[in-house]
Amino acid sequence: MRVNIEQDRLTHELATLATFSGVPNPAVTRVVFSDVDLQARQYVKQLCAAAGLVIREDAAGNTFARWIGDAPDLAAIATGSHIDAIPSSGQYDGTVGVLGGLEAIRALQRSGFQPHRSIDLILFTSEEPTRFGVGCLGSRLLCGALEASSDQRLSDKEGRSLHDVRNAAGFSGSLEQVRLSPGCYAGFIELHIEQGPLLERSGTPVGIVTAIAAPAGLRVQIDGEGGHAGAILMPQRHDAFLAAAEIALAVEQAAINTGAIDSVATAGICDIFPGAVNSIPSHVKLELDIRDTDVVRRDGMLHAVRSAAQDIAEHRGVKIQFDIVNADDPAQCDPDIIEAIVQSCRQHSSGFQKMISRAYHDSLFVSRIAPTAMIFIPCRNGYSHRPDEYSSPAAIRDGVAVLADALAILSLRSG
Repeated sequence: MRVNIEQDRLTHELATLATFSGVPNPAVTRVVFSDVDLQARQYVKQLCAAAGLVIREDAAGNTFARWIGDAPDLAAIATGSHIDAIPSSGQYDGTVGVLGGLEAIRALQRSGFQPHRSIDLILFTSEEPTRFGVGCLGSRLLCGALEASSDQRLSDKEGRSLHDVRNAAGFSGSLEQVRLSPGCYAGFIELHIEQGPLLERSGTPVGIVTAIAAPAGLRVQIDGEGGHAGAILMPQRHDAFLAAAEIALAVEQAAINTGAIDSVATAGICDIFPGAVNSIPSHVKLELDIRDTDVVRRDGMLHAVRSAAQDIAEHRGVKIQFDIVNADDPAQCDPDIIEAIVQSCRQHSSGFQKMISRAYHDSLFVSRIAPTAMIFIPCRNGYSHRPDEYSSPAAIRDGVAVLADALAILSLRSG
């Protein structure tokens, strides 16, 4: 099937969505359940309603817009992504999968296609961990990876619980009701910018994701001894920051030592107390991200970092405490969904390459309840999570066209 993507319309809608932001253009800040997030959600819902889609929202704020098929009792096909944005990021991360997914549905409607299985567009709540410290909040709840008790346990920097914040935003009800049963969807495809440079460098228009890496997130507390920077001699020091620096280097080395290109590890946050130039650091908080497509390798890195930290604590005379925030399993994408995307690429004479996703997405958690795969499109220089994030209208058009036909292929399957 050949579909016509209204490129100019989609470009305009992406630009309009970017105006719902807490900071001036071209940067985008859209924290979940903030005023600008709620305004952006309303804009997306208006577009979905104009396309004749039936909208429902759950207690977590996940939003589902359904194109009802000829066999509404069969498990639906779905696509979607997120629209929340970390502080001072760009306008394409997540949003291409939401508004692009909507345009894929509209393109199928314009072509005269009638789905057999219904097709859902899903706007997931809080893929970014900005407000509550947990990424993929909505999709975690959908698949049961996050318990309903998180309603009171999770809170933002102002101390407001998830329960209070979501209710104030108009999303009431028990989080127990959010969870979906395995098999609720017959297939799910997420369209996303690559957030890396591989497609652009190779000149390939489409990436077909075969596996999604998953991170382990850790918080590390290092307690040393403070004192005057001039009065405490070097042999008597128990500097918490220097211990933290050694841990950060151990994190890097743990990833290098696996010998695998898919092993990556980052020390992304370092908070130093008291933070004065003439005071020896007494307390440091580190936040670590360790990820791989292979859970055994990933857990081996975790063990290596912990072992190194024990040695560091002993020779520097400090105390080190590790708290695991999350340790999610990587996901393998479904071969049948991958094949549907391959078939769509060939229908469009679109070049493609199979690849893994080193960033994790809502698809990681949807894969626990439905056959899942992802479509990547190039982004300039691989930039993402920054104001100059950019994917060209032509690249987005090509990705949406492939998505549309893949959804059609899956929708027509009766088995």
